[in-house]
Amino acid sequence: MAKTMQPQELIDSAVVDPTGTKLGKVGNVYLADATHQPEWITVKTGLFGTKESFVPLSGAHADKDGVHVRVDKEAVSDAPRIEADGHLSMEESARLYKHYGLPMPRTSPDGRMDDRAQGRGRPGTNPADAGQGAMGGTGRGKAGMDAGDGKKDRDAERTMTRSEERLNVGTEQVETGHVRLRKYVVTEEQQVTVPVSHEEVRIEREPITKAGGERAEIGEDEQEVVLHAEKPVVNKETVAVERARLKTETVTEDQTVSGKVRKEQFEVTDDQGKHRKS
Repeated sequence: MAKTMQPQELIDSAVVDPTGTKLGKVGNVYLADATHQPEWITVKTGLFGTKESFVPLSGAHADKDGVHVRVDKEAVSDAPRIEADGHLSMEESARLYKHYGLPMPRTSPDGRMDDRAQGRGRPGTNPADAGQGAMGGTGRGKAGMDAGDGKKDRDAERTMTRSEERLNVGTEQVETGHVRLRKYVVTEEQQVTVPVSHEEVRIEREPITKAGGERAEIGEDEQEVVLHAEKPVVNKETVAVERARLKTETVTEDQTVSGKVRKEQFEVTDDQGKHRKS
């Protein structure tokens, strides 16, 4: 890398490929035995960061936006699935070097890879202690390793981890549409019955039995009476009759979500070529 970085500085940093694509975040840091410097990192990928893939730090450099590596997203996605348990066996290291097209490191006379990464970084860990397992790894080829330790290493190399994908389903709120409330004017015919009155003329006759000294004359005369009548008068007024408002309510319903997931299976093959799956 352009500058030496402590493992705790790499943890949770963004990992960026040569095209600028963000691959994920650094999960673990693996150190080289010979130099105790970061050599491999695991990148958290997949849904919710449930998968960790090994990425080489050869030629990588750190920038303010994360760690820039020289391998692309496709190569990382196709990398061998190796359990990030703080220790890389010789076989696992060889698979990774071959996948990324990197030269194999030199080996010591006892056959151990000098540059094989063995540490797993955690914040606040001193990389100088990686050879003693301070980084989560287990030192190999140290003076004082007894036969019991060698047996444990051989047993560990014969183990295999089976993994499978699981669906993690959540919910998110999305906009599904708009509802508008508006009012408009319509005209309709209304009929209202109103009682009205009017005046009519009726002649009342009263006989005169006694003249009473009134002087009677023969001639023409005329009387005028003003008649009145009521007629309907219509006017309009605006009154509030109803109020409407829009409210939302949450309705919960069950929906079935399906998706394809992959899982690994074990297959055991003996010398006769017989297969047994489990």
